Amino acid sequence: MSDIRIATAEDQVLLDKEAKYCSYGDTVHYIEPPRIFSRCEGSYVWDTEDQAYLDLQMWYSAVNFGYANPRLNNALKQQIDTLPQIASQYLHKGKIELSEMIAVDAKKKFGLDGRVHFNVGGSQSIEDSLKVVRNATNGKSLMFAFEGGYHGRTLGASSITSSYRYRRRYGHFGERAQFIPFPYHFRGPKGMTKEEYGSHCVQQFARLFETEYNGVWDPKVGQSEYAAFYVEPIQGTGAYVIPPMNFYSELKKVLDQHGILMVSDEIQMGFYRTGKLWSIEHFDVKPDIIVFGKALTNGLNPLGGIWAREELINPKVFPPGSTHSTFASNPLGTAVGLEMFKMTNEVDYGAMVMAKGKYFLEGLQDLQKRFPIIGDVDGLGLALRCEICGPDGFTPDKATLDYMVEEGMKGDMVVDGRKLGLILDVGGYYKNVITLAPSLVISYPEIELGLKLLEQLLVRATKR
Repeated sequence: MSDIRIATAEDQVLLDKEAKYCSYGDTVHYIEPPRIFSRCEGSYVWDTEDQAYLDLQMWYSAVNFGYANPRLNNALKQQIDTLPQIASQYLHKGKIELSEMIAVDAKKKFGLDGRVHFNVGGSQSIEDSLKVVRNATNGKSLMFAFEGGYHGRTLGASSITSSYRYRRRYGHFGERAQFIPFPYHFRGPKGMTKEEYGSHCVQQFARLFETEYNGVWDPKVGQSEYAAFYVEPIQGTGAYVIPPMNFYSELKKVLDQHGILMVSDEIQMGFYRTGKLWSIEHFDVKPDIIVFGKALTNGLNPLGGIWAREELINPKVFPPGSTHSTFASNPLGTAVGLEMFKMTNEVDYGAMVMAKGKYFLEGLQDLQKRFPIIGDVDGLGLALRCEICGPDGFTPDKATLDYMVEEGMKGDMVVDGRKLGLILDVGGYYKNVITLAPSLVISYPEIELGLKLLEQLLVRATKR
């Protein structure tokens, strides 16, 4: 095991400048000294010393199709040479055709007419969805959301994100949320199957509407004070918790009975991360609004947006100027998004991702059998989780996972004569879960490599 890594003289000059000139508000230094990266390709990034790191989190699932994907990069380059920029109030072919692709797909899957509205990223698109919701519900600003849910860090998005630390210094600006328990079966009551626990969570939520004295429902007029329920079908920052398959269909029935909209936040799980274009597709429900971002452009351009049912977003109810961004629907982003859709329509990404996810999950399950500190593993497609616990296999152990992350970033592990680092992401209610979001085009040998590197980290952690 190597000693603490020291920054090179060149890197230290840059780190000194960062310490003086850069806001720390948009940066988290998980390791010291922080790495400075110089290039990327496929599933790998390289630092300034040309040390390679296998990346199993891919920029929080923004780079689903691999770093420097040649096809998507070329789409961006070609657009730069034709129509690189145009004000968002003007039309261009890319915006119209990308909207059509998303809307036609939703019609096919959900049987619902709808429209697409673009913005510059996930949090901003959440803000737009809040406007659509409030507009459709006569200005209601109360929302339901899940414990463990994450929807962004703008003022509106942080108000419906369960972590108080994101709004502690800023307060609320309009929206407020009531946070409902998510069916996190591994840490739920004992004696219930996963499906039984999902039904139990829905029943507990439904109790809120039994009487006016639970504070959300007026039975005399049949109205709820709450406008929408914001869901991540698979929790992201909450650590890729996979709910039971019966959960959302049962929840949607309660919402429909009480006139509450369902907004599906697909910012982290969209674009085939779970083997479907939208993760909500796994659960046989029809969302009212879908919010997307990140992997739409494979991280090449900050473009996100929403799809909403026609009744919520048609020009009569949501007229021109209802919300706007200078860079929304920019032609560089829409060009890459269009190429991404063409690429995923040519290959069965659903089958490919599910097969690779099954293979990766089986490898994690094998590690779980051999390392008692792995309390839980689970996954859907290539959204995978590995929960690090104490010797009892249940007590959260954040310290051990922090150690593993730091060891992975030393870049000193050796597999088949090759020295490598491993980039992992940390999530979960107790910050003790490895959330694995590898490239969707990761090869099977790279999956095996990732498992071997994880095994080395687990060995180091149990021997320290």
